[in-house]
Amino acid sequence: MTLNIAVQMDPIEKIKIAGDSTFAMMLEAERRGHKLFHYTPDTLSLAGTALVAKAAPIKVRDIEGDHFTLGEKVRLDLSAMDVVLLRQDPPFDLAYITSTHLLEMLAPHVLVVNDPASVRNAPEKLFVLRFPQLMPETLITRDREEIEAFRQAHGEIVMKPLFGHGGASVFKVAVKDPNFGSLFDLFADTFREPWVVQRFLPKVSEGDKRIILIDGIAAAGVNRVPAENDIRSNMVRGGAAAATDLTGREREICETIGPELKRLGLLFVGIDVIDGNLTEINVTSPTGIRAIKRVGGPDLAVLFWDAVEAKRARFREE
Repeated sequence: MTLNIAVQMDPIEKIKIAGDSTFAMMLEAERRGHKLFHYTPDTLSLAGTALVAKAAPIKVRDIEGDHFTLGEKVRLDLSAMDVVLLRQDPPFDLAYITSTHLLEMLAPHVLVVNDPASVRNAPEKLFVLRFPQLMPETLITRDREEIEAFRQAHGEIVMKPLFGHGGASVFKVAVKDPNFGSLFDLFADTFREPWVVQRFLPKVSEGDKRIILIDGIAAAGVNRVPAENDIRSNMVRGGAAAATDLTGREREICETIGPELKRLGLLFVGIDVIDGNLTEINVTSPTGIRAIKRVGGPDLAVLFWDAVEAKRARFREE
C-alpha cells in the first residue's frame, strides 16, 4: 500500500537529524515506498472548503548536512493526501492551535496524526492532570500565596511555564530560597498563563524516563540522565541517553493512560516518568525514536508506520 503523505513540520534545513523523530519517520516512510511532501504551517490556506499548503515533494537520506532534496513547491490540496503528519515543534500558541482547527477540516477522509482536535485539547502539562493518581503533587496557578502554601506543604518544588517545552525555564525552588521573590516576578512578567508547580522529585538525578506509546501501547523507553548541576534531563539541555527497561510501575502507568490515548487518536505519544511518577504526556511533536534506537532499543519508526498503515487501511474500509 503506497501512501501520499504530507508532513507539517519546521523548516527541514534547520533540524538536527541525529535526534529528530520526524526525520526518522520520514526515512522509514520513504523506505516503504510512500510519497512524501514537506510544508511548514505558515503556508496553510483555507480556500472555501479546500485546505491547501505550499508544499514540495521531498527525498530524505541519513547524511548530516545533506539530508534532503526538495522538489518544486506546488499548491497541494491536502484532501488528496492519505496521511498528514502534524509534527511542528511547539510553542503551543495561537498559531499552533489555529493549524489544528484547519487540519480538523480534513476529517474523516484524511488521517491526521496525531488527531488535531485531540492535540488541541491535550496540552502536555494539562492533559496529564486527568491522571492525578499517577502524578507527584501538582499545582496550576500564578497566585503567590498558593505557591507559598504549596511549598510549605511539600518542601522543595519545581516551577515551570505551563506551555514551555524542551526544558526551558524549569527551576527548582528550596523551602527557604532567597531567589523565589525574583523568580516569581520574572514568571509574572513573562507568562500570562498560570504556571506548573510540582513537588520536587530528588531521584530525577538518576534519570527522567521518556516512554513512547504507539496507538496506546508502550513500545520502548530511554532514560535521560541530567548533566551535573542541572535538574533538566532533556537531551537538548545536555541530558545523556541511557538504555532502560520499563518497570512494573511504568507499565501500570502506560496501561492506565493507553486506552484514553487510543480513543483520542493520539497515535504517537511520549510520556515522562521520574521515579514512578508521571509528569508529562507529550502529544504535539514528541521525540525519542532515534535516541531509543541508538541505545539498542527497537526502531520505533517501523512500529509507527505499521500502526499508521493499519489505521489508514481501516479508513478505506469504512
